Amino acid sequence: MYRILIVEDDDGIARGVEKQVGGWGFEVRCVSDFRNVLGEFAAFDPQLVLLDIGLPFYNGYHWCSEIRKISSVPIIFLSSASDNMNIVMAMNMGGDDFITKPYDSNVLIAKIQAILRRTYDFSAAPAVMRHRGAVLNMDDATLSYDGEKIDLTKNEYRILQALLEKKGKVVSRDSLMQKLWESDEFVDENTLTVNVTRLRKKLSAAGLDDFITTKVGMGYLIE
Repeated sequence: MYRILIVEDDDGIARGVEKQVGGWGFEVRCVSDFRNVLGEFAAFDPQLVLLDIGLPFYNGYHWCSEIRKISSVPIIFLSSASDNMNIVMAMNMGGDDFITKPYDSNVLIAKIQAILRRTYDFSAAPAVMRHRGAVLNMDDATLSYDGEKIDLTKNEYRILQALLEKKGKVVSRDSLMQKLWESDEFVDENTLTVNVTRLRKKLSAAGLDDFITTKVGMGYLIE
């Protein structure tokens, strides 16, 4: 099921689009905090964004530009500001299509389906793992949370990957050290402890407190 994020401040229009699009089997969410569009985008991790231009606080061009810094997800602008300058601006800021309000719901659905087909049917979607709004992208070994990318070392990435693969289960220290042994560097118990401690500090600094739990004498887990 594809996830679609609606960024529209007119509640009537937003709920109308949500009902229309959701009726076709898509998982749909409407942004509620227009100061934190990027944070809601990162938490939902949609496969397509429907974006209005005229929004509170920052316009759609701003949010399109911010999304493009962390994602290549398809973006369709929905706006009554349909003069050539706005359409060109939307495309130049990273938009994939532009639909003029008022629009025909059949046209909207057809364009959504066409863009999803082009984007995901002919190229594999990124392999990701999600937990508490954090997204670990295994294609480029990056972690994103609340609109920000968290830089990971090779060992930190491998630790996080191993724990997320066994989410809800304890992963022993021996298993984690074997995971780290895939690198060219020698790994001992102290090295593992240092890496986990450093990773926890990075996660906490990003707002992900208590992301990794220690089970004394057993290992670590992500609950």
